[in-house]
Amino acid sequence: MADHFTQLISDKIHTAFSPNTAIDSVVPLAGDASTRRYYRVRLVGATAPRSLIVMELPSGSGLPLSSEELAIFKEGPKELPFLNVHRFLTHIGVTVPQLYGRWESDGILFLEDLGDTALWDRVQGLDDNDVLGWYQKTIDELLKLQVHGTEKRDDSCIAFHQRFDFKLYMWEFEHFIEYGLEKRPGARVSAAHADQLRKTFSEIAELLDRQSPCLNHRDYHSWNLMIHDETVRVIDFQDALLAPPQYDLASLLNDRVTDSVIKPHLEERLVRYYLDRKREFNAAAIQGDEFFEIYRLSAIQRDLKVVGRFYYLDQVKGKPGYMKFVPPTVRRLQRNLAQVPQTKTVLPLLQEHFEAMA
Repeated sequence: MADHFTQLISDKIHTAFSPNTAIDSVVPLAGDASTRRYYRVRLVGATAPRSLIVMELPSGSGLPLSSEELAIFKEGPKELPFLNVHRFLTHIGVTVPQLYGRWESDGILFLEDLGDTALWDRVQGLDDNDVLGWYQKTIDELLKLQVHGTEKRDDSCIAFHQRFDFKLYMWEFEHFIEYGLEKRPGARVSAAHADQLRKTFSEIAELLDRQSPCLNHRDYHSWNLMIHDETVRVIDFQDALLAPPQYDLASLLNDRVTDSVIKPHLEERLVRYYLDRKREFNAAAIQGDEFFEIYRLSAIQRDLKVVGRFYYLDQVKGKPGYMKFVPPTVRRLQRNLAQVPQTKTVLPLLQEHFEAMA
């Protein structure tokens, strides 16, 4: 690591805590799919935490949005989205990491160190009842975000100016067609098949667009939920927007290899737990059958998007690490596509292109 970056961190640590605080070590952390980089900094000093996380923002990008597709909205952010959404979620009581310091012009933020145990790590090897218990905790936190966040809407928060609408759904469907099918090495997708997929995807997008939206995290999955002091803490929330409530729930129970732990019988119990708890939160009448239909379509839409995203990260960004999640994702897609009347007709088309569906 360059000495000037270490010196910059050291100078800001003195500002955030005290001149007597010193750096013991700076260790880069494994990256994610975004352009941000993270470091764990261990500290020495009586008035400072034992460690913190430094988020290094990409240089020359102004106010970055981590997801390129959110650039389709007319107005760009006037504030770093992470900080903007962090402030609102803190206000409504969602358990996000504490912010120790912010220096956007220098490209760094100081955040609370929540450790290395994500929800996914915490549930490994547990029996079904313990797995249910942890995912119920995350659903309680999700409902706090969705219900309280929507009730306490604040138009200064960027999340309330971004909505999963027909245009965004179709952007993500097209992302799948382009990178998950057409641009794959050796791929041959007929114009007729592509048209049939677009017709089905358009019908799904129109149906999802008609749903009443609420505040959503947008990436509420088992790797963005950290377990710290046996509580659930929420990270990576800068893409929050308005969407059907089923979207975040589908993310939680269907991402990557989650269904190797959340098998169908547990998934159904957790969806019903969500419905029961939501009634307690706001006493709103919810029709279970209709909710399950939109939940299933949300899971399908999101999984199609992430398959396209994994291929995009591999082909365009040179990040092949996510490709290992493609086979389990398409197997789950096969199961969900077969359960929804709107998507049964496209299942044979996709089976031609994904060996894992065979």
